[in-house]
Amino acid sequence: MNKFIEIITIVEGRTEEIFIKKILGEYLSHKNIYMIPIQISKPGQKGGDVKFSRAIKDITIHMKQRQDTYISLLIDYYGLKNDWPGFNEAQQETVPSNIASIINKATHKAVNDKLSGYGSASRFIPNIEMHEFEALLFSDASCLATALQVPQSAIDNVINQFGDPEKIDDSPLTAPSKRLENFYPRYKKTSTGIVIAQNIGIEKIRSKCKIFNNWLIRLEALIKTNV
Repeated sequence: MNKFIEIITIVEGRTEEIFIKKILGEYLSHKNIYMIPIQISKPGQKGGDVKFSRAIKDITIHMKQRQDTYISLLIDYYGLKNDWPGFNEAQQETVPSNIASIINKATHKAVNDKLSGYGSASRFIPNIEMHEFEALLFSDASCLATALQVPQSAIDNVINQFGDPEKIDDSPLTAPSKRLENFYPRYKKTSTGIVIAQNIGIEKIRSKCKIFNNWLIRLEALIKTNV
């Protein structure tokens, strides 16, 4: 049997793609888990418009191409459209971990209903994050404050208000990325954000972000069934 696994990960945009290539992929490669990030497809546009109708096309393509790969997602709840499985039910919830659980279970069912003949029950690992990639950067107040050139107390105030990074709200005006831009107008997702994530490290991020950590636990468990 294979002593390593490959996980094709459909991501929302360029930031998530770079995050996997430069940081998360490197971290998991030491565990013989190799991630291949692919931006969700749409002619002429990447990211932003996260419809399930787009995602299921990509999932189907990659599920059918090879039988020895796994398929996962790195997409945030903030950008989902209402055609996404479980979306309406999740709207009634306020606890991020419950929202993620509802969406993930409904997404898995929808994919398995269509692709069960390709082993989707075990090969597809859904993952919806809360609320944006930038939420993960609040895992280390000191590191984030240094990068943004603001007092750590400013970051601590945000974290204390919500309790943990994955609870930072999804308002268009106060979403994690908007907060970082307000602190540091030169903030760029694909450059500043990636450097901050590198400085924080995956271990610190997963120690502070339960939903993110649970995803990695599921991915890490796959290798145990393939060695």
